[in-house]
Amino acid sequence: MKELKSLRKLVTELSKLPGIGEKSAQRLAYFILKRGTSYTQPLLQAIQSVENEINECPKCFSYTELAAECEICSDIKRDGSIYCVVEEPFDIMKIESAQAFQGYYHVLHGTISPLEGIQPEHLKIQELIQRIEASVTPVKEVILALDSDIEGDTTALYLTKLLSQKKIRTTRLAYGVPFGSDIDYIDKRTLGKAIENRMEL
Repeated sequence: MKELKSLRKLVTELSKLPGIGEKSAQRLAYFILKRGTSYTQPLLQAIQSVENEINECPKCFSYTELAAECEICSDIKRDGSIYCVVEEPFDIMKIESAQAFQGYYHVLHGTISPLEGIQPEHLKIQELIQRIEASVTPVKEVILALDSDIEGDTTALYLTKLLSQKKIRTTRLAYGVPFGSDIDYIDKRTLGKAIENRMEL
């Protein structure tokens, strides 16, 4: 059977999505093809809506449907003395769901990764520093809510050095034994982090 060029193009574009390999992209492409216009038209409309209606917040660099600042940045009731730095916009939703943080956020849009060619200047780090310097309320603490991996650790270390020069307290989310879990099933790295982050009773 001769390869269909338009289908191949769709597979190629789908395979660029995170977590989608060649086989998964093929299955998705055939699913879309099989469903026809009853599925493709709403899908196209949803993609166009995202492109046309969602903007980047000029302050925290999260996404918003508002014309200016996002709802969080425009909320004057929040604590301006504390910021939470995250890797991606969807991390904000996770933290907000815990209802434990009342400050402002800042999205880096990634982490430092020399192997992938991502350097500090490719992230929203300079914007964070400028934002802190321009803040009406003195910023006392910056929480680094970054992944506990090599890239996250590298970025956290870099930011800690920058912020320490400005006498700003820098903290990081505690890592360790998940709430309600059994120590028998915890891997050694997580257990090690739990011991490092132990707290006094």
